Amino acid sequence: MSQTVAGARVLITGAAMGMGRLYAERCVTEGAKTVILWDRDGAALAATTAILTERSRGRTQVVPYVVDIADLGAIAQTAQRVRTEIGDPDVVINNAGIVRGKYFWEHDNGADTRPTMQINALAPMYIAREFLPAMIASGYRESRIVNIASAAGTLSNPRMSVYVASKAALIGWSDSLRLELVQQGHGHVKVTTVCPSYIDTGMFEGARGPLLTPLMTPEYVVDRVWRAMLCGKPQLLLPWTVSLSKVLRGVLPLAAWDAVAGRVFGVYRSMDRWVGRG
Repeated sequence: MSQTVAGARVLITGAAMGMGRLYAERCVTEGAKTVILWDRDGAALAATTAILTERSRGRTQVVPYVVDIADLGAIAQTAQRVRTEIGDPDVVINNAGIVRGKYFWEHDNGADTRPTMQINALAPMYIAREFLPAMIASGYRESRIVNIASAAGTLSNPRMSVYVASKAALIGWSDSLRLELVQQGHGHVKVTTVCPSYIDTGMFEGARGPLLTPLMTPEYVVDRVWRAMLCGKPQLLLPWTVSLSKVLRGVLPLAAWDAVAGRVFGVYRSMDRWVGRG
């Protein structure tokens, strides 16, 4: 799998539009055996499925499932359908996510905090748990789990408190899972944790990239993630300033880091004009 997903079964969440759809297009281009699309938007999912099916010219089976992964029970039910109707996937891309750009006390527990944690943090764990045993049991078949986290999960940021919490949880779990697989000798199953800064999608419309950190195009990020996934790279930080911020935060006293992040790089004001979709 270091070169292509040809012949593999690939499951993508949040696949009806945006970056999820771009991942699906890459699957079709490379001749994946099956592309399994999960999304809660039935109409958009049907449209994407039709386009991908026509583009594949019969080489790739495109199978949609309407599922809201905020409903953790629905994950188990839909995963069982996938196993029965298609078989276990070789690649799982946990792409779906939501964001709320407001102060913590403005969050509603039911409408904001709970779904953010369910979709961004718990759902990837539930989904991986459904399909990981078969990946491990194969003993030889190259398998991949890709978890799309965020640079926000590596540092604090006003107006993103719950989102930051959800992505920090995802990063901690994802990389721990990677180590567990290595420790237990399951080297054929590789986990890639992706931590991008702001991407130019509707999700982050109005957000301003910090100093030296322009908004990245979805196409650029998908290409980098794809290459990292194929070669089994443990972690992908985008752009390079994300790595720099991790180093600075680790070595500077908190007050000094706050000054650098807030006044110099502008991180703490980056969500002031956010008007994106949740």
